[in-house]
Amino acid sequence: MTDFALEPVTYDDLPGWHADDPSALLPAMADCLAYLETVKPYRTGNLGLTAEDLKPLLRKAADVEPTPSAARRLFEEECRPFRIRLTKGGPGFVTAFYEPEISVSDQPDHLYRFPFYRRPADLIDLDDRNRPADLPETMMFAWSDGQTIRPYPDRQAIDQGFLEGRGLEIAWAKSKVDVFFIHVQGAARLTFQDGRQTRITYAAKAGHDFSAIGKLLIEQGEIAAEHMSMQAIRVWLAAHPDRVDEVLWHNRSYIFFKEAPVGDPARGPIAAAKVPLVAGRSLAVDRLIHTFGFPFFVRAESLTRLDQGKPFARLMLALDTGSAIVGPARGDIFTGSGDRAGEEAGGVRNEADFYILIPNEAAERRFR
Repeated sequence: MTDFALEPVTYDDLPGWHADDPSALLPAMADCLAYLETVKPYRTGNLGLTAEDLKPLLRKAADVEPTPSAARRLFEEECRPFRIRLTKGGPGFVTAFYEPEISVSDQPDHLYRFPFYRRPADLIDLDDRNRPADLPETMMFAWSDGQTIRPYPDRQAIDQGFLEGRGLEIAWAKSKVDVFFIHVQGAARLTFQDGRQTRITYAAKAGHDFSAIGKLLIEQGEIAAEHMSMQAIRVWLAAHPDRVDEVLWHNRSYIFFKEAPVGDPARGPIAAAKVPLVAGRSLAVDRLIHTFGFPFFVRAESLTRLDQGKPFARLMLALDTGSAIVGPARGDIFTGSGDRAGEEAGGVRNEADFYILIPNEAAERRFR
């Protein structure tokens, strides 16, 4: 923890805490507990907090009345809050993501031409045991033929047909740009031409680092930083069709998906924590640092588009991760599903303060 520190605070130090209603977290906490008790523990982040540290809080939550005051009291009694203070100074940063809804076909034609792919069999997970010395530690996936391990082909190579003919296509969309942004979001709800719906969720990635095309367009002077948003990028790409490939291929990262049932349409997609996301209450974090399931209070004074003009101040659960979510005070807020959620998510790029709530026993043992 050389680049950040955990600073003990009180709940009175959390701006907006007493007005927040964290009761929406209770079903997600029950989902996390069920996963931990019936499947396996979450991977422990570098902060050192474990799934076992989290279980006492999750068990207590099962008996809490779903009201604002009762939910706040649960956390006040069972957790100690810590501000995540960056040692170089300055606040953290939040963006937002959503679950797009998109029309697709289960067969390609002249209109539906751009596929969503399942994970290929020759894509392997990398770790310290099998990673070649010439591949960086950040590369978590690679290509293997059983003897040789090397970087997997990137977005450009796959767009140009590297995976064609393997039967990996889940469905085809009308727009390469739509497919790209669903890669960025990591999930989508697909509507087929016969009305059938299914979800696709993250299965793996090609292994290359994420490179933000918004940053590229800012650096090239195409979009001013203060006007940058997902909507602004879409408008620019529509106005420059001859440069779409050039810009999209700048982000070499490529995402593979798996199918999942829609189930309850009111619930979000299954996230990296293997539980459904809760709109407005689920946070994607850097999983190398943080452990899934832990509560974070996020305060963003300048983020007013999500709470009817009021500064964003909510308790959230760390349930997801993402290639662009790097650092101890970096988060991605899940805003929900569909076009309206997309409009809300697209303009979120705000400085924020992050507080992690650590169950009492773990806080006493690790941070006394």
